[in-house]
Amino acid sequence: MSQTAFHLTLDLRSYSAETSSHQHDYHQLVLPVSGQLDMTVGHRSGLVSSQQAAVVVAGEDHGFSGSPDNCFLVADIPDLLAPELERLPAFITLNPALNQYVCFLFQQMQQQHTTISSQRQMLLLLIQLLHEQYGEKTSIDRRIATARDYLDNNFSQAISIAQLATVASISPRQLSELFRRQLGMTPQQYLIEKRMQQAWQLLETDSLSVQQVAERVGYSSLAAFSDRFRKHFDIAPSHFRRSGK
Repeated sequence: MSQTAFHLTLDLRSYSAETSSHQHDYHQLVLPVSGQLDMTVGHRSGLVSSQQAAVVVAGEDHGFSGSPDNCFLVADIPDLLAPELERLPAFITLNPALNQYVCFLFQQMQQQHTTISSQRQMLLLLIQLLHEQYGEKTSIDRRIATARDYLDNNFSQAISIAQLATVASISPRQLSELFRRQLGMTPQQYLIEKRMQQAWQLLETDSLSVQQVAERVGYSSLAAFSDRFRKHFDIAPSHFRRSGK
């Protein structure tokens, strides 16, 4: 994994008029500020302009050619931190609310006192808004939705399959089968994913120690947390503290 892929980054970039094509091991959002950018993402072509943004999934070939005096907000996002971006279309039309939020992001980037942590928090909110607006709409069984909501709200606690099945009013066996079928992972895998995503955000944006982060996401053992985090993201949680975060 490259150093670039360790952290969320958000900055302003301009592109040349010459066509360029490459790929990278992290997701990327290209958000319009001024000018236009002709892009190809995989086999799709589109224009990043005042009302349209581009989503480039990690590992996907993409090329671009910019108009004169262009400027874009570009976010580089670790693939494991925002897996929901893989389910978004390559080109998305920004509705008035999203377009206004992109303008807000640009204004905040112009402020000298804006911290990297606050930029990343705003970017995480943008990812959530994009997913809610353009993510795949799937019909989830009410019992599975209840179980998922319970995991979302109680991920810092120890939760057994039997306990979760009781909450969802379903047998443990049915819960495991339906959960995997509808969400693509077991309840335990979902719980780990939720804990790891929350841990990453806390390490990125907060001053808590690694031990405190571990406790916040349900691990009483620092060693167990560090081992799980390293296996999940291929870096140790202590990396964030060594780099001054």
